[in-house]
Amino acid sequence: MGRNAALPAGYERFRVSAGHTPDDTGCGLLHVDMDAFFAAVELRTRPELVDKPVIVAGAGPRSVVTSANYPAREYGVRAAMPVAVARRLCPHGVFLPPTHGLYGEVSKGVMAIFRELTPLVEPLSLDEAFLDVSGALRRLGETPAGIAALIRRRVRAEHGITCSVGVASVKFVAKLASGMAKPDGVVVVPAGQTLSFLHPLPISALWGVGKKTEENLRRLGLATIADIAAAPLPRLRKAVGNAAAEHLHALAHGRDERGVVVDSPEKSLGAEHTFDTDQRDPRVLERELLRLSERVAESLRRRGLRGRTVSIKVRFADFRTITRARTLPAATDVARVIHSTAVGLLGEAVAGADVRLLGVRVEGLTGEAEPEQLTFDQPAPRWRDAEVAADVARSKFGSAAVRPASLLVPDPDPPRGEP
Repeated sequence: MGRNAALPAGYERFRVSAGHTPDDTGCGLLHVDMDAFFAAVELRTRPELVDKPVIVAGAGPRSVVTSANYPAREYGVRAAMPVAVARRLCPHGVFLPPTHGLYGEVSKGVMAIFRELTPLVEPLSLDEAFLDVSGALRRLGETPAGIAALIRRRVRAEHGITCSVGVASVKFVAKLASGMAKPDGVVVVPAGQTLSFLHPLPISALWGVGKKTEENLRRLGLATIADIAAAPLPRLRKAVGNAAAEHLHALAHGRDERGVVVDSPEKSLGAEHTFDTDQRDPRVLERELLRLSERVAESLRRRGLRGRTVSIKVRFADFRTITRARTLPAATDVARVIHSTAVGLLGEAVAGADVRLLGVRVEGLTGEAEPEQLTFDQPAPRWRDAEVAADVARSKFGSAAVRPASLLVPDPDPPRGEP
C-alpha cells in the first residue's frame, strides 16, 4: 500500500489490509481522494519518473506548485507552495508543466465510475468526492469496504492512477479517514468506534478549525478533540462564537447530520492572475481585469448562469490580500458589466500600490432563465449578443479568434496557462 506516514500511531486497526477489514456495518459514507492527482496523471506517460521526485508547476517566476508526488513530498514540497521554494527544497526534482484539459478529462472518467456504483455522488473538486453507498449495497452485493476496494481497482485499471478511500458513518470522519489512508489505501472507522477514532486527534483535525480558531481554543487549554467534547458549551461559545461552538461540539461528539449533496449548485465563479512582476500601472491592471472578466463571463454563459455580486481580490507586493464586492441591481453574465464593476472596486481599493495578483469573481449565481429586474442603467442587450457571438466564434476558431481591442495591445505581463 506504499507509505503509511499519514496514519497516526495506534490507528493501524482502522486500516484495511490482507486478512483484516474493520466492521463497516452502518458505514455507508465514502470519501474518495486521488493520490497526488495532477502528478499521477502526468506520470502515466512518464513511467521512468515514478520513483523520482516529480513536481507539476507552471514556468512563471511566481508560479506555485500544482501537485507533487510522494517522493517530492518527502523533501517538504507541497501543493500551492511557490515554485522557487520547491526548487530550494528539492533541487533535483523533476518539474513538469501542467497539461491543460487533461486533468478534467481524467476526472470525468473517475466520477463516471462513482456514478455507476451510486447516484449519490458529491464532487468536491477534480480529484475528490463523497459517495453515499448505503442504497447500493444490496444491488452490488458488497459491503462499504468492498465498494471502496472496487473503486480503487477500477480507478487504477481504467485511468492508471491510485486513490485512497475513507469509510465511515458520517461525512467529516470519512474525509479524515481518507487522509489517513494515503497513499493508495482504505481506512474504515466502525460506527461504534467513531469517538475512539476522533478523540485522540488534535483540534486542527476538526472541520472548520483554522489557525485563528485553533489559537483561541488552545488558549483555553483545549488540545485534542476529546477536550472539545468535554468542554462546556458556554466556554466554547465565549472562545469561538455561538455558531462555531455548536458546530465543533457536535463534530467532537461524532455528530454530522450532513448528507451527500448531489449536483450541488455552484455558488460562485472566478478567475485570477499572478503577475510575473508587480504592477501598479492602472492601464495594465484594468486590462487584466478585462481579461479576467471575459473569462468569468464566458464560464457563466457556458453554464447557463448569471450572478448578482461582483468581487475582486487584490494581493499586494507584501502579500497583504484584500477583497471588495458590489451587488448589482440585476444578475448578469456580461463581461462589460463585470469589468466596469471590477474597475470601480479596484479604484476604491488600490491607490498607487504594487499589485502581485488580481482576481475577479461573480457570486450569488442563479439560472439564466430566471426573470431579470430591468434598470435604467442596464446596458443595451447588444453587448450580450456580441459576447455570445464571440463565444460561438471562439468555439469554432480558438480562444484568440475574438478579443476586446484593448487586449490586443502588447501586454508587459502576458497571462500564462493554468491547470
